[in-house]
Amino acid sequence: MVATRVEIGEERTDGGWRDGIRRRPLTWFFVLANLLSWLAWTPYILSGNGLGVLPFRFPEVLGTAQFAGVLPGAYLGPIGAAFFVTAVADGRTGLRRWTARLFKWRVSWLWYVGVVLSVPALLTIATVALSEQNPVLPAVATLVAYVPGLILQLLTTGLAEEPGWRDFALPRLQHRYGPLGGTLILGPLWGVWHLPLFFTEWGGWPDVTWLTPLEFIATCVTFSIIMTWVFNRTGQSLPLAMLLHTSVNNFFSLAWSEMFPGLSSRDTTHAFLLASTAVALVLLLATRGRLGYRRPELTA
Repeated sequence: MVATRVEIGEERTDGGWRDGIRRRPLTWFFVLANLLSWLAWTPYILSGNGLGVLPFRFPEVLGTAQFAGVLPGAYLGPIGAAFFVTAVADGRTGLRRWTARLFKWRVSWLWYVGVVLSVPALLTIATVALSEQNPVLPAVATLVAYVPGLILQLLTTGLAEEPGWRDFALPRLQHRYGPLGGTLILGPLWGVWHLPLFFTEWGGWPDVTWLTPLEFIATCVTFSIIMTWVFNRTGQSLPLAMLLHTSVNNFFSLAWSEMFPGLSSRDTTHAFLLASTAVALVLLLATRGRLGYRRPELTA
């Protein structure tokens, strides 16, 4: 009886490109996730929504062109790469393990309430600390739209990204490098995946400096520490990781600008970095870098 690592999926070898994927699933995942998304985003980047090389703009849906321009590439990249690499490297057993985390909803209701309430609270506190501006209560219509907006974010951004970053990559990285080491690898790579979008209105183009993407990547690192802790403490529940991720997007998209009129989108980046850094430091100290991780047992 030979022990094999349940998360890595390297036990089968038959030569050729499949063997390469089985031996280096993480490398293949990150390469494919970037390549597929960046290719799909190229028309959006070159359109009037970006560099203006192509003479057209993407249509707006619900007031934004990101549904047509960004979302297809997001779906094609992380979740598409994760499915393909898992199918090749781990077969049906790996796919069942991968999808099981996606449907792991049965987590204490306190986690759901905690995430939904703590994200806007912490981001509001961080914004007040940076701007010394008191928040304004959002309009009733904004409050009514908050939950539907969150559901929409879960089905778009959350479903497109997190089955790749947290469901596929994080368990493998933690198994190999530990929770903190794995997160410090995943965070920058998650941020780099977004880089081409800084040449579009998504990233504030043309008002983008060299500091803008660096600050964004730094935020991806600090926020990933929080994401790892939530993922581990909830028994690797992907819905909770998706909810945490999209709660940030939803708050900034719907409520933040009404609560802090006069502040710019750059201020959202500063507030997010401050809040995520503060919480990440607390979690690192409280867990001594373990971030709630329990190493899976080896199977015979």
